[in-house]
Amino acid sequence: MDGEDVVTAASGPYGRIAFGDETFDPEEVDILPPCEPTKIVAVGRNYADHAAEHDAEVPDRPLLFLKTPNTVASHGSTVTLPAGKERIDYEAELGVVIGEQCRNVSEREADDVIAGYTCLNDISNRDDQEREQNWVRGKAFDNAAPLGPVIATSEHLSEDATIETRVNGETEQSSTIDRMVFSVPELIAEITAYMTLEPGDVIATGTPEGVGPLSDGDDVEIEIEGVGTLEHSVRIPE
Repeated sequence: MDGEDVVTAASGPYGRIAFGDETFDPEEVDILPPCEPTKIVAVGRNYADHAAEHDAEVPDRPLLFLKTPNTVASHGSTVTLPAGKERIDYEAELGVVIGEQCRNVSEREADDVIAGYTCLNDISNRDDQEREQNWVRGKAFDNAAPLGPVIATSEHLSEDATIETRVNGETEQSSTIDRMVFSVPELIAEITAYMTLEPGDVIATGTPEGVGPLSDGDDVEIEIEGVGTLEHSVRIPE
């Protein structure tokens, strides 16, 4: 295959992409988003250290907000972000991809509805987020959720997997997913008590400390141990 071939990334071994009965090296193909969510249900302040860096309290129940399908961007893309903003931040997050339509799922049953895991960048427009309560302008603008490169199945993800952000090669975030305040089963149970999740929907599980601003031309890498590395660049028009 050459670089012009396009596939949709699906579940596969770490470092390879499975599509049907074939596997490919990520360098051989253009990688589309690994799922097509009807919604991304995101979780705020799910790491205590991230809440602290914003001088905010850890919530007593998951703080939920939505990112809409227009926010999805792919691995390897250049994401164009809103112009004229003072601060737009990166936020590395573990994405939980839902495998079947589900509602009222208990914590004990949560694993049964998970298709796998991916990397997600919850790009956040702080200018508008600070001015509104529902965070539509702050969180749901075009390209606000790069995700990928693949969906890794549960056997590849350890309970204490590392999660890191690198911007232009410099490590900006470094933590482990076992430091989440609310676990994945707790999040699934809470979310499905209020809404139906569809196959391909994503739960963005929150970000650790170290968030920071993006600039035009930045190259971003979000790596989760056992899942892979999401890479994208940034364009911010003048």
